[in-house]
Amino acid sequence: MEERVLSEDELIKTRLEKLEEMNSLGCDPFAAEKYERYATIKKPGADQEIEPLAASVISAFEAAEPPEGADEAAVQINVSLAGRLVSFRAMGKASFAHIEDRSGRIQLYLKRDDLGEDYKLAKLLDLGDFIGVEGFVFRTRTGEVSVHVKKLSVLAKSIRPIPFGKEKGDQHWYGLQDIEQRYRQRHLDLITSSESRRVFELRSRVVRSVREFYDSRGYLEVETPVLQSVAGGAAARPFNTYHNALEHEFHLRISLELYLKRLVVGGFERVYEIGRVFRNEGLSTRHNPEFTLLESYEAYSNLEDVMALVEDLFEHICQTIYQRTDFDYLGTNIDLKKPWRRLPMLEGIEQYAGVKPSAFDSLESALAAMESLGLDTENEQMVGGIIEKIHERFVQPNLIQPTFITDFPIETSPLAKKRPDNPKLTRRFEVYLAKLECGNAFSEINDPIDQRERFEQQGLMRASGDEEAHPMDEDFIRALEYGMPPTGGLGIGIDRLVMIFAGQDNVRDIILFPQMKPEGK
Repeated sequence: MEERVLSEDELIKTRLEKLEEMNSLGCDPFAAEKYERYATIKKPGADQEIEPLAASVISAFEAAEPPEGADEAAVQINVSLAGRLVSFRAMGKASFAHIEDRSGRIQLYLKRDDLGEDYKLAKLLDLGDFIGVEGFVFRTRTGEVSVHVKKLSVLAKSIRPIPFGKEKGDQHWYGLQDIEQRYRQRHLDLITSSESRRVFELRSRVVRSVREFYDSRGYLEVETPVLQSVAGGAAARPFNTYHNALEHEFHLRISLELYLKRLVVGGFERVYEIGRVFRNEGLSTRHNPEFTLLESYEAYSNLEDVMALVEDLFEHICQTIYQRTDFDYLGTNIDLKKPWRRLPMLEGIEQYAGVKPSAFDSLESALAAMESLGLDTENEQMVGGIIEKIHERFVQPNLIQPTFITDFPIETSPLAKKRPDNPKLTRRFEVYLAKLECGNAFSEINDPIDQRERFEQQGLMRASGDEEAHPMDEDFIRALEYGMPPTGGLGIGIDRLVMIFAGQDNVRDIILFPQMKPEGK
């Protein structure tokens, strides 16, 4: 007869009963405030400390293990380890188990004759419990490096069951099958998936690598306000909030740009910030309303200097993570060797969509070109917006290897200098890898008169219904009026950056706690 699967409520009830039984044996699983982890290796004439983690204990034992047939007593590693119980197999007077810490997992051998009364506690353990063990390291007959446990401590009881499966009487993790549960209960995802832990550890390494790169080049890391009276620096709708004491509405920032450029005005010639920004927009596999943005600004530099900076930054990250200048992204090799491809936006449209640049000389001809490509022309009121939509639909899917798309239209680039030879285009680029837009850069406007005119043009767009058009920012213009040197600026989405280097195609897989609808909605 097939064994009935207990419900979660029944499993919780059973675990609570085990908790009571532990307490009756004089063991409070939640009493410990600290557990001392250590490992020492003892040879004749040697006494060496080992990092108290499972993986390092295993590697230390394998390095010190005598050859087969030699005296095993010549080497002994005594350990005190702690971790979460991830498997348990009872065999009468002895049991085998595995605990897992941040470095990996190690097998435990628990024998009733060694543990005495503590063996009763072992029989009350559940998967997910945190335990501490003291004993010595040995290799079992099956060849697995294990800890022969001499003392057992229960450090925390897992009241709620963690997903596990059974195979030949052995209990083991199998990971979360419900994708939404992975995002809503990231703690469970991290417990059950070593791949998820790898991705988020890699994310931390990427961010650390970015900081190392900028710090080594003399940039100053700064912090700018999250609450802003004018949310500028990008084309996006902000989240709004109200400050009770000041009796004023503020916005969560959508960019870091305008405050960082104020600092360039103030004399900081190289600045960068890694910070959270918030955009009141939809969710997708590539967009989360709250995300991490890197922005940097360097005085006396231009767009070409920023291109070189981006090439060096990506190469530095790749070398840090993979110790080479190429990597695999979902089966495609991405080669970061310099120089990267430079492709003007209109040339890309001609190459991949078959539309010549002359088609964008007027709004009427641009609309006709858009319609001929099968794109919806409703609500399109400016040539620049049409150009970018055609680029996104036809050019972007072909940008696999690193590419700088240059010469953006002026209507969609209110913070970038005009091209001297063509005022309809700007000194701006976006960087693409693996079809993903990963960065945006300008030769920054430092002419306050030009900047005011751009904001005024954006104001007309807002008046006609474009909620993402850039607002007027008088305080920023006033800062420019004090004088800002020629400046190259860069913005890179950290989340997209991590997606690429971690080989992920869904932004929720590289954000620890992605935005979700409230449960039940």
